[in-house]
Formats: sequence, C-alpha cells, structure tokens
Amino acid sequence: MNASFRQYDHSKDYDAVGQFLLRTYGAGTPHRNWLHPRWEYMHYHPGLDANHLGEFGVWESAGEITGIVHYEHRLGMNYVQLADHDGSLQQAMLSYAVRHLAGDFKIGRAVHVYIDDADEGFQQIAASLGFERLGPEFSEPTSMLSLEDPDAFPNEKICLPKGFRLLSLADDDDVGKVHRVMHRGFNHEGEAPEDELDDRRKKLSAPNFRRDLTLVAEAPDGEFVSFAGTWYVPENRVAYIEPVATDPAYRRMGFGTAVVLEGIRRCSTLGATVAHVGSDQLFYQSMGFRVSFRQSLWRKVL
Repeated sequence: MNASFRQYDHSKDYDAVGQFLLRTYGAGTPHRNWLHPRWEYMHYHPGLDANHLGEFGVWESAGEITGIVHYEHRLGMNYVQLADHDGSLQQAMLSYAVRHLAGDFKIGRAVHVYIDDADEGFQQIAASLGFERLGPEFSEPTSMLSLEDPDAFPNEKICLPKGFRLLSLADDDDVGKVHRVMHRGFNHEGEAPEDELDDRRKKLSAPNFRRDLTLVAEAPDGEFVSFAGTWYVPENRVAYIEPVATDPAYRRMGFGTAVVLEGIRRCSTLGATVAHVGSDQLFYQSMGFRVSFRQSLWRKVL
C-alpha cells in the first residue's frame, strides 16, 4: 500500500480517526481495531496525557486514514489500528513508535505495542526489530456475544432481590453515587474522594455516552451498588460494555449480571446485533460471551 505519513493533529484528526474505526469494522467477525467508543472514552478519561497527542503517527491513502499508532493514556504503551495487514506499513509503524512513542519505566526507557495474536506476520516484523513478547498476564482479550440468537440475552424483566431496583442514569444521574460505586467497585479502600468528582464528571461527558443505556442497581438506601456503562454504535450495530463495577459488599448477588444484560438488551432493541467487551473473565463467559481475539504486549527496551 502506498500510504503517506504525517503526525496527528487532534483538531482535525480526532473525528477522522473515529470515522476510520467505524469504517474498518467487520460485521460478524472479530474486530481487531478499537471500537469507536474506546477511542472516544480515551479522550474523556482524566488519566490521558494530552501533552503528547501530536506524537501519534497517522498514515493516509487517497485522502483517507489507513492506519494510526498511538498510546491510550501515556507514552510507551501503544496500540496500532490498521485498515489491513500490510507488512511494510506495520514495520513503518513500529519503527515510528520506537523513535517517538517510547516512555520511561522501571526497566528503563522502552516502547510497548499491542499486537494481534493471530497476525503472525506482524509478530515476525516486531521480533526482527528487537521487540520481545511479554507473558499472557499482559495481554488484552476481547470477547463477543451474538445478539441475533433470541436466547442470547433476557427479553423479560430482570428480577433483583427485594428492595433493589434497576435504573439508568437517565433516571438518576447523581455523580456522587456513580463515583462511590466506581471507587469501591474497583477495589479502592474507603469512601470516594470528593476532589475526584470533576474527573468522574469528565468521564460521563463523552458525546456518545448515553445515560439511558448506562445501568445501575440501586439499594434500598438509594446508593448504587453496581454500574455498567453501555455504548451503542448504530453505524456498526454494536453494543460495547465499558466500564463495569460492583461494590464488594454486593458481589455474587446477580447485580453485575443484571446491569450488563439490561444494557445489552436495550442496545438490541435499538438494532445491535453483537456485544463486545474487553475481557475474558468468567463473569462475562457465564452470560455467553466468548473470546474473539487477543492482543499480546510486545516490548523493546531502548
């Protein structure tokens, strides 16, 4: 492929990359690029180092983006999005990452790139450039659930223990309650710090984040005990689950399953034919999700 290179310009490329991700989605097949919601959510996450966005590398052909190499939160931990498996472009992307997207780690200065386990050619290119594949504990799995099977998700009302109820953030968007369940759900001790509320508000402000598709389980005292962010991508008819958290005091009671499946059910009524989640946990497998692909982390120490 005869692709031209330039560096990323956030003012004009943010939407263009989003359209590229929508365009390269393969219906009914494992989607090996990011889904559009992950690209959007990344930019509304307070952990993003926005000072180096201009270091992203973009490749174009015939006026359209055909590839981008970028980090998600910080320099040194990078991802590759491609229109196709072009070896010369893959080599150019890795070489660019080595020169411009390295970061400082305990092991010293290094560059990491996630590479599809099914793309042996890309792995060979990485190895030839001095990258080494890290262990499976560093990999990123993606799982998929078909919604075209009528038995894939519940069509009837989900029942919760007495006194609890399912709501969406369209019913109650109390940021303090969301902040508390997310803080506790991700195993942070104590109560959620109030000085992080603005960060939580930023996460909930992404343009395509829909409160009516974001489900919570509410306890009798009014606190949220489980949360599932659900994104719908109408262009690709996709439901995307991110993030999910349940208060440790309320785990193994069905709340997590309830909020995830209700979010998926709502997306299916809008036209979603498949749901994706970036996990291979048994929690999701119990709902019918199956691993569709996996990316391993490759590292080159400089």
